Amino acid sequence: MKIAGFVKTTLLDYPGHLACTIFVQGCNMRCPFCQNGSLVLPEYFEPLMDTEEILGHIRKRSSVLEGVCITGGEPTIMPGLKAFIRDIKDMDLLVKLDSNGTNPDTVRELIEEKLIDFVAMDVKSSPADYALVSGVPGIDIEKIKRSVDLIRSSGIDYEFRTTLVKGLHSKESVRETAKWLKDAKAYFLQSYREEDGVIEKLKGEELKLESFTKEELNELLSIVREYVPVAELRGVD
Repeated sequence: MKIAGFVKTTLLDYPGHLACTIFVQGCNMRCPFCQNGSLVLPEYFEPLMDTEEILGHIRKRSSVLEGVCITGGEPTIMPGLKAFIRDIKDMDLLVKLDSNGTNPDTVRELIEEKLIDFVAMDVKSSPADYALVSGVPGIDIEKIKRSVDLIRSSGIDYEFRTTLVKGLHSKESVRETAKWLKDAKAYFLQSYREEDGVIEKLKGEELKLESFTKEELNELLSIVREYVPVAELRGVD
């Protein structure tokens, strides 16, 4: 496992549970609005943390912690992911996986082998706009669709989430995304925030991305709720 970040305690990353969060290094997407650019762009990679030391810390606190969140970067591209999760499950802890959905076979195996208890999938945009928003020309949208279908039918807890960015998302793309995720059991709209770690900023490109206003976000939420009634805004002041 290529671990580049570790948050020892969080009440936010795993809904309803006291957890820790592990950030893996490396991603197969290049979303220009990503705030974790140092985990995505190799030229900004930082030294890796020792996997056994991380497991040792979790083991010591396993009587206090309820779960572990594995995020990134993209965890499903890690060769050692299954073995790492098995070590965590041996501690009787819950595991939440954050994923971009590009590796449905891996997600399926993790679900079938009962290695994960919760999946949070970032749905970047409508299928038609996926290449633009993910920063990956020619992205295999069929794999993304398979992941969405798999997660919805898995029987485990899940959520979908979309980070909305003015300049990349429109009312129409938001509507098409909501149609695609119709009647999902949990869907969150998040607002883009400009931070130093944003990929487009790290690459030195002219920043063309903006946040939607709260009023605009509420308008987009209303559109989404026509198809996903339980949809909510997250992290919007």
